[in-house]
Amino acid sequence: MSSTSTSRPVRFETWRLAALYIIAALAFTGLLFRLVTLQVVEGAAWTVRAVDNYTNEVSMPAPRGIIYDRNGYILARNLASYNIVITPANLPDDESDIQRIYRELSALIDVPVGGPVTDESLAQAKLFAACVPGPAIGQLVALQDTLAPYSPVKIKCNVTEDVARMAEENAVDWPGVTVEIEPIRDYPTGSLTSSLIGFLGPIPAALEEELRVQGFIPNRDKIGYSGVESSMQDLLAGRNGLRVVQIDVAGQELRNLEPPIPTLPGNNVYLTIDTRLQAVAEASLIQEMNFWNTYFGTIRISSGVVIAMNPKTGEILAMVSYPSYENNRFARIIPAYYYEQLSQDPRHPLLNNAISAEFPPGSVFKLSTATGAFNEGIADLNTIVDAPGQLELCEKFNPNDVCTELNTRPFVDHIYEKKPEGFGPISFQQCIAYSSNVCFYKLGGGYLDQIKQGGLGIERLREYARALGYDQESGIQLLGEATGLIPSPQWKRINTGENWSTGDTYIASVGQGYVLATPLQILMSGATVANNGKLMQPTVIRNITDGDGNPVEAWFNPQDFTVTTFQTEGAYQISPFTPNTKWDVTTTPIIKGYSCDGGYCSLNENDLKVITPEAIQAVRGGTRMAVTDPAFGTLYDVFNQFPIAVAGKTGTAEYCDDVARAANQCDFGKWPTHSWTLSYAPYEDPEIIVVAFAYHGGEGASVAAPIVERVIKAYFELKAIDIAQENPALGQ
Repeated sequence: MSSTSTSRPVRFETWRLAALYIIAALAFTGLLFRLVTLQVVEGAAWTVRAVDNYTNEVSMPAPRGIIYDRNGYILARNLASYNIVITPANLPDDESDIQRIYRELSALIDVPVGGPVTDESLAQAKLFAACVPGPAIGQLVALQDTLAPYSPVKIKCNVTEDVARMAEENAVDWPGVTVEIEPIRDYPTGSLTSSLIGFLGPIPAALEEELRVQGFIPNRDKIGYSGVESSMQDLLAGRNGLRVVQIDVAGQELRNLEPPIPTLPGNNVYLTIDTRLQAVAEASLIQEMNFWNTYFGTIRISSGVVIAMNPKTGEILAMVSYPSYENNRFARIIPAYYYEQLSQDPRHPLLNNAISAEFPPGSVFKLSTATGAFNEGIADLNTIVDAPGQLELCEKFNPNDVCTELNTRPFVDHIYEKKPEGFGPISFQQCIAYSSNVCFYKLGGGYLDQIKQGGLGIERLREYARALGYDQESGIQLLGEATGLIPSPQWKRINTGENWSTGDTYIASVGQGYVLATPLQILMSGATVANNGKLMQPTVIRNITDGDGNPVEAWFNPQDFTVTTFQTEGAYQISPFTPNTKWDVTTTPIIKGYSCDGGYCSLNENDLKVITPEAIQAVRGGTRMAVTDPAFGTLYDVFNQFPIAVAGKTGTAEYCDDVARAANQCDFGKWPTHSWTLSYAPYEDPEIIVVAFAYHGGEGASVAAPIVERVIKAYFELKAIDIAQENPALGQ
């Protein structure tokens, strides 16, 4: 018996099909949503990224402007530096040919070929910056091949022109090897002008974002770090060019996508400096330092400053800060060891001490005291001041203090050791010519009932010092200018916790105590007197031209230290050169009025006064007498045979700084002294004024004065040479 089995039909469950449809619908919806998001919502962003993948911006460096002196002598320029570079993508395919190129190139540039390239050797090569000895040729090329094979890698930098020429001659046999020409800054005058010119350095991280916006490229472009290179950075730098190119996946350039933006060369800057006079000033300073150091058998004078200026225009003709540094050593990189050596030097060679260092001015400051005393009616040309070798002062910290032996102290004149009786009765102008300390003690702080109004007083003294240029920045176009210090009773209470005393006024009247000034401020004070009361704006910029030599108008704003090609509020014109008068003390009311009693003064806010021309002329007469008086004129021995009428003032300033303390030189009453001299010529119509400063130099008339004499003499000799060259008939 057979049986037949019947197949049961398979039951299809509809929910499974529904689930499949739902999953497919969700997947399709998700894909559609993502597609809409990418194409519509984020389409613009992805388009930008796609364009970025094949677009590259190539910055073309602009040539930096050249710096000249007033006669067209080059002080800073761009030189071609030759680098040997290799583009990995352009090397031959055959490894044996590559190794041959490496060996032949190694023999030429003295860079090792290197062994097999490993991950360790590549990691080591990453640690070295470009142009720094260390990695072998193979390591550098292999590393660049992994990063950007169509971009060249520097194998050796700053090779000689002969080496570069030989590399170019082998270009056919060395595919991939080329010579890159890179501009570097060169300073023909080197250390002679480095404190004024400055140097370049890499873009610091703090300025990177700001300068990127301006088109600068970090790790390639450099900016000024000091001197004119820094203050004129915006005009010297120019504007980098730009090429927008299409590249492939390996980084090879295919074509320009946009018209290239050409580079804009930096402007050229002409300084007021005469390099010839600058060299004479430095040589004179060094010669005098060497003479006295040899005489004393030790390094006594370690540094100094010389500045020469035309008092009628404010043009700085020479500015020497010694010791200086060699800015050519910073042309490619800033050597850490050299920079540290300069930074730790107590003489501060990296600073321009002509504007950045503050010293006690000593007797050259007496021009301020004399001007104030005459203008306030405390003294006149007929005044006779008794100047003994020493006087006893009752030092009061309050007007009602009682005089006792405890608060009575002696104040001596500089001539006391040679002439204990002092100068005796002398006139107002003799006080200046002889540089009598006792006379200026009395004029500044009064003495018993011998001086009208009880002397000038510290408040009025401060006003007259500021009128001559002290206690403020000059506004010169150089970074790092110090303000100096003319103290006041308020300043002393805040900074020392003590009241002002009559003794403080005495020593401030002769430029000592808390009084500090920069050499430039001292020069300005003398220039104001020499120029009959007109204080001209000191300037080191004479002219600015574009790359084609066309004049460029430029203004400098000392308030925010900006240079613009258009005039702004508070700015003064620096190109083309225009003499700028800061103020004329004989016409501009800038002296605050005070009512004084016994050396204690109160301010009258509504009373402003000028300095009379008679006061300026009286002080000028005293500076001339310093040269003509054979008895005690402090400059007589130096200038009495000089063919041109010279006037001036010497100074010997006591000091006690960190260097002197470390050398145990700060013995009370025997402090070391700085040497100062300030002189101008011709006396009737001055066209040059010179200040010289010698650190620990001693007597101003002995050390600083000969330096000034040589510089003034050289100025007139150079002037005669220039006139003869311009008019040959005059030299026959």
